[in-house]
Amino acid sequence: MKEKNNLNETTGSQVTEFILMGITNHPELQSPLFVVFLLNYLATAVGNLGLIILTSVDSHLKTPMYFFLRHLALVDLGYSTTIGPKMLVSFIEEKNIISYQGCTVQLFFVGIFFDSELFILSAMAYDRYVAICKPLLYMVIISDWVCWILVAISYLYSIMVCLVVTIDTFKSSFCASNVIRHFFCDSLPLLSIACSDTSEIEAIIMTFAAINLVSSLLIIIVSYMLILVAILRMNSVEGRQKAFSTCGSHLTVVVVFYGTLLFMYLQPQSSHSFDIDKMASVFYTLVIPTLNPLIYSLRNKEVKGALKRLSKKLCKHSL
Repeated sequence: MKEKNNLNETTGSQVTEFILMGITNHPELQSPLFVVFLLNYLATAVGNLGLIILTSVDSHLKTPMYFFLRHLALVDLGYSTTIGPKMLVSFIEEKNIISYQGCTVQLFFVGIFFDSELFILSAMAYDRYVAICKPLLYMVIISDWVCWILVAISYLYSIMVCLVVTIDTFKSSFCASNVIRHFFCDSLPLLSIACSDTSEIEAIIMTFAAINLVSSLLIIIVSYMLILVAILRMNSVEGRQKAFSTCGSHLTVVVVFYGTLLFMYLQPQSSHSFDIDKMASVFYTLVIPTLNPLIYSLRNKEVKGALKRLSKKLCKHSL
């Protein structure tokens, strides 16, 4: 396979399309990586669709925790579908071209799914706090309409933020180069090739990123601190184990997801690079959506039970 041409200069006029550099420029890695990420996308699609279907049809999973889990799976599936198929093209095309409009749409939806994941994970932490610390009031505090309000706020806020970021990003002029040093249209790689002043939009992006990351992480930390205090006050060892087990899957997902984000944002400026950001982005946009269904399936007896019940029903219908 030919080595990709990573320089495409345009002079004097606004670009109408962009070239995504992809994950690697090494021709010998293109085919193996295509297979790896194709399998990754298929696993993500099957795993998250399976969770969405399972939590929708099984009567034992009609609880707030699984309501939030269904929306987490929906967001993860959205991530992979917005980024994955287009990224796979970079392994088989000499130039992975995306139109100006296509880049706009991708940036907008990636932002929505990213921000929504932050706040859905926060809502899940709050749900676990109420379940363990206020079990007698659980169905009153976390009612159906409260669940819908929390999810709706997450989506609406994410849409509002991403509209502002996307509109302001594409107000910039791209007239020097149209090569994006990334495998999808992201705001900072896009702004790095703009030929107009981008200091204002960069400040807006970093402000929103800080607010979203800190506020969602703060909700999670406070929720788990209160959960830990409640667990330590329990006299029963069995009660402690049950409380820990109800939080285990969510806590694992939170540590992996936020650990990756903090690794990106807390790097010293001197060691910060697009290559490191690219690898971290692969992890939180493509790898974590594959891991989440596995974590919730392997560590959750209720999900395993629902899967067995659904399998039995399908077997009966097929006979």
